[in-house]
Amino acid sequence: MAAQAAEGHGREVVLQAMLAAGWSHQVASEALSETPPPALPVPWPASAESSLRLDAGDRRVDISTVMRGPDLLVLENLLDEQECLALIDAAKPRLQRSLTVALETGGEELHDDRTSDGMFFTRGENTVVARIEARIARLLGWPLENGEGLQVLRYGPGTEYKPHYDYFDPFEPGTPSILARGGQRVATVIMYLQEPAEGGATVFPDLRLQVVPRRGSAVFFSYGMAHPSSQTLHGGMPVLAGEKWIATKWLREREFV
Repeated sequence: MAAQAAEGHGREVVLQAMLAAGWSHQVASEALSETPPPALPVPWPASAESSLRLDAGDRRVDISTVMRGPDLLVLENLLDEQECLALIDAAKPRLQRSLTVALETGGEELHDDRTSDGMFFTRGENTVVARIEARIARLLGWPLENGEGLQVLRYGPGTEYKPHYDYFDPFEPGTPSILARGGQRVATVIMYLQEPAEGGATVFPDLRLQVVPRRGSAVFFSYGMAHPSSQTLHGGMPVLAGEKWIATKWLREREFV
């Protein structure tokens, strides 16, 4: 099952093959839901186990939280104030209602779970974006070209992003077309550009962890398996007052095109 999913066969194709082989529908469906795909290599700073300060090339970045299994870091001073403000200013004229990935088709769609406004920079679009992308690549030891374009999001009062996974479900029919652009997502970096006056924490329900947004800090987490066992369910809690601005960087297993 894992091998067929990795080859791009949809859930229905695998299910029908299992039924033809004599599986009952209930057992086959349960097995498909419980079987994780093969694990992929993921980014991780080489010195994160021995040092609370990491070399990001043009600056030193502090670690305030380390977790393994799942792999997660809370990073302090990843961005400076000027970089945060520059990203916000460049993003403002291009904001639109945020979309989510439509796994049925491989496209995008509006979804009630995500109520922010957002936009995407192309990779290396301006000097600030290029500098931040190079910093992340150096920090995590992951190729620059394996990153998606930086996404900037604004959350006003009452807006949120309900808990979700960032990987692409290998059994959804639209996933093969998404994976053709660079393979699976294997890690996420959420950078906080502006903290709200109240609310807006990043929550990891499976880990009972909340990360408080602070300008310039970030949370990094990886997921070598596109499966709930990765324990990377996460969401943005509702903003209660003020505005929260974030920049998200998703890393793929191969070059993103």
